Parts: sequence; C-alpha cells; structure tokens
Amino acid sequence: MKYFRQFGIILVVTFMAEVLGYLLPLPIPSSIYGLVLMLLALHFRIIKLPQVKEASVFLLEIMPMMFIPAAVGLMVVFPSLRSILFPVVIITVVSTFVVMIVAGRVTQSVILSDRRRADKKIQKDSLNAALLKKEDGGNDERDSD
Repeated sequence: MKYFRQFGIILVVTFMAEVLGYLLPLPIPSSIYGLVLMLLALHFRIIKLPQVKEASVFLLEIMPMMFIPAAVGLMVVFPSLRSILFPVVIITVVSTFVVMIVAGRVTQSVILSDRRRADKKIQKDSLNAALLKKEDGGNDERDSD
C-alpha cells in the first residue's frame, strides 16, 4: 500500500506538470516542469523524502529498461539516419562533454561556496567565543577586587 501511495504522489506531481505544460506558452517539456515541481515540493517540505523514496528508487532501477523502445525505434529508422549519422555522433559526443564540464564546474563552485560559508561561520563563532571569553574574564577580575 505504501508503494501505491508513493507512486500516487509522483503521479500527482506528473499530472500537475502536464497541466502546466498545457497552460504555459513556453517551449519547455512537461517533464522539466515535473522535475522543478518535485524539487520545490521536497525543498519546501511539502513532500518529505520518505514519502516518495522507495518508489523513486524503484523507478531509477528500471530506468534502463525504459530506453529499450527508443533503441528499437532507432534500429527501425537507421537506414534513414545513415546519411546524417556522422554529424549526429559528433554533436552527441561534443554536447556530452560540454554538459559534463559545465556540471562539474557548477558542482565545484557550489562546494567551494559551501566551504567558504562554513569557514566564515566558524570564524564568526570563534570570534564571538573569544569576545565572550574576554568579557567574562574582565568581569571576573572586577569581582575579585
């Protein structure tokens, strides 16, 4: 029953994404709307991760099987693609490397930003602790007189 509920939540988000895709006059696929909606719902804790985790893991595990129909479709139209195969392969390889490089750089910048933020917090905390210690030390000296 838990899995039905989790799949139901995912299907509701997917349905909302389809509605957005229909209503908004933007050239954005509904699946992207769905990803953004799910991200926002998880971020703002409208949906908690345990409410969709097991169903999501299952969907990720079977995802390779979902590409079989697309691969079969490519095999069917391969004679038509033969004339443009070389440019398509070059574009695919180049775009894959561009995506990998951009994703790596963005990840590095996010990690660096988090480290800087953590370092600033540590410095601020240690400065506050030192100031409190100095203030407490000054009060102790006055009390002893």
